[in-house]
Amino acid sequence: MQIGNKELVVIGDRVLVKREDLEERTKVGLYLPQTVVEKEEVQSGRIMATGPGLPLPETPEDDEPWRNTPKETRYLPLQVKEGDFALFLQKAAMEISFEGEKYLIVPQASILVVIREPDTVVGEDEVLDELEGLDDLDL
Repeated sequence: MQIGNKELVVIGDRVLVKREDLEERTKVGLYLPQTVVEKEEVQSGRIMATGPGLPLPETPEDDEPWRNTPKETRYLPLQVKEGDFALFLQKAAMEISFEGEKYLIVPQASILVVIREPDTVVGEDEVLDELEGLDDLDL
């Protein structure tokens, strides 16, 4: 995530979350029990950035010793994406301040549930209108 001339890079299986105040009903429609709201064991927020994922161990390449290719780290990707709304355990979150804004760094294992809004394609209606004209073609 880049703000101004500084870049914030999230490492490993962690995500950067912009916290939203926890209410009895979240903005995306989830109802939380009163005990959770009072104790604030669970927090919610919008995912702003994600790390690359969990690094995978290197595999031995003994079957082709003549290959001289640089080894790149491979990652198991995260399930969450930027823009998702997440409920996560407060105990695992670490608060930071970056360029005057407060964020939380949360490991993916502490995320309880994610609400993902469907992706919308810009100009989707125009594309569908064009595809309707393909019925007249003899293919």
